[in-house]
Amino acid sequence: MRTPKLFGSVAIVTTIAIGLMGCSSNSNNTNTNTNANAGNSSAASEAPANASTAAFNATIDTKFGQINITEEPKRIVALGWGDAETALSLGVQPVGASDWLAFGGEGVGPWLKGAYTTPPTILGTTELDYEQIAALKPDLILDVKSSGDETRYKRLSEIATTVDVPVNGDNYLTSTEDQVHIIAKALGKEEEGEALLKKVDEAFTKAASDNPEFKDKEAVVAAYSSDGFGAYVKGDARIDFMTRLGFKTKEEVEKQASGNFYIPVSDEQLQLLDSDVTVVMPIWVDPTEITNNKLFQKIPSVVDGRSIILDADTANAFSTGTVPSLLWTIENLTPQIKKIVTAGE
Repeated sequence: MRTPKLFGSVAIVTTIAIGLMGCSSNSNNTNTNTNANAGNSSAASEAPANASTAAFNATIDTKFGQINITEEPKRIVALGWGDAETALSLGVQPVGASDWLAFGGEGVGPWLKGAYTTPPTILGTTELDYEQIAALKPDLILDVKSSGDETRYKRLSEIATTVDVPVNGDNYLTSTEDQVHIIAKALGKEEEGEALLKKVDEAFTKAASDNPEFKDKEAVVAAYSSDGFGAYVKGDARIDFMTRLGFKTKEEVEKQASGNFYIPVSDEQLQLLDSDVTVVMPIWVDPTEITNNKLFQKIPSVVDGRSIILDADTANAFSTGTVPSLLWTIENLTPQIKKIVTAGE
């Protein structure tokens, strides 16, 4: 049985995890341009405020400067990784959304089944049809967890006010906390956003407390695709998940990070995946391609039964990194991890 839904396609692994390694954000901190559709907001603020501006006013700091939103958004298009799920968890239904993990249907995982009353128009991910987006007549575009590409941002800004990545959020490195804070502020749902993050904090605290054996054990989160093996590093939601349960990262893996959330691991380097706990996700390959790999079979954590290959739903939830998917993963993955930790003691 194939496991097809981790990144939407193998191309995203290459494009996001490897192809963007050369992107630089050093000059982004001094960019103070605001969104084209919000450009007149400062002038408008000098005039007497009308009812709508008095009722709604949000200023959001992003890589591309401050974005001013002076009217409550009604038609939202959510393009960033997990942006649609974040909006939904705040009680707002986008009219258009990207389906990064190829869930199909409404473009969300089983943890948000039935969240839409009106299904969204499913849009592209790394490649967008700008005319299709414009046809939806959005008044706000969310691209909060994305590449941070300036050309993409400018094209979207021509359509509607666009909230892009925060400073240092390039290459899909926007954290769950930043994603929730930014989207909640843009939608006028800041209290709801804080409540969601508190719920996640409480769930992680309880899971770590219930499993003290996790504390300070080393964990590696790996992936396998047609391009071979790779490993995730700090800044990625999967690594954040493990550290919040009490695990620590492997220093040898972290040393190879270069501003992205994923490093390639050659067959000659597979011992890098050895750890107290090794979690592996198949990406568009049959899991047996991993289990039948002779070199993988020789990794000590695999030999000792301290490794786990995730099923499709768990891998998707683990990868999404939104509040609903995190809560689902805490409930469903933590017991699986506990089994292999116990097996190694």
